[in-house]
Amino acid sequence: MSDHDEQPANRLRKELPDEVAPAQDAPGADTPEEPQSVQGGPSGRERLLKGLWPPRLTRAQLIVALLLFGLGFGLAVQVASNSESDGALRGARQEDLVRILDELDDRTQRLEDEKQGLEKQRDELENSSDQAEEARKQTLEKERQLGILAGTVAAQGPGITVTVQDTKGAVEADMLLDAIQELRAAGAEAIQVNGVRVVAGTYLADSDKSVSVDGNKINAPYRFQVIGKPQDLEPALNIPGGVVQTLEKEQATVTVERSSKIVVDALRAAERPDYARSSSQ
Repeated sequence: MSDHDEQPANRLRKELPDEVAPAQDAPGADTPEEPQSVQGGPSGRERLLKGLWPPRLTRAQLIVALLLFGLGFGLAVQVASNSESDGALRGARQEDLVRILDELDDRTQRLEDEKQGLEKQRDELENSSDQAEEARKQTLEKERQLGILAGTVAAQGPGITVTVQDTKGAVEADMLLDAIQELRAAGAEAIQVNGVRVVAGTYLADSDKSVSVDGNKINAPYRFQVIGKPQDLEPALNIPGGVVQTLEKEQATVTVERSSKIVVDALRAAERPDYARSSSQ
């Protein structure tokens, strides 16, 4: 091996491929060539920025974006509405929450009892030896019940008496209507207000700093005679944010008295419908 071959530069040239050979060996190449990306086109970073901005959205991507925006907006509105509706309960005391739960349980039990009663009537009608007589008894009982609801017959039973003192004249018809609706929801079977029977079609209206019930003007104090289960009726009026608190905010005084016998004797004349007829005719 010659001295020329032993030199480090010649040994490196033998070990490297020709295209990786040092540039100084090439004739006329004093400086290394610049990368092709610099001489002939944009760099990688420039190509990346150009690909990202301005964004190029297809029609499908735009539709998906709008759908996602609508879904997010709907979820936000739902969360906000749930938060507002639960605000009153969050601020309630533990005793009030227990009372509300007890009232819901009582309403559920009443519905279950009504269901069982109807099923019992059905079984008695199906199993009775004299189905015609059994049907007549049930018809008479149903007529009596409907008479109480329609206000055509008097009724008596356990219940409560609610008296609303309104010295400021601030109690309006909608407040008394809320009281009637709350009592009905709590299981009231017959209601009478200042000698006027309350039925399914009863309406209340403001009348010259007073209230009229089905066109009959009544004045304070407003006295509700209600037949139903006292243990259900009284708590329904005293729930947080309920009837009693609403009336007391108007500086009205509300008293509730339980009784084992309430008489509802104001009657309504039975009205024959103008157009509706029984389907059996």
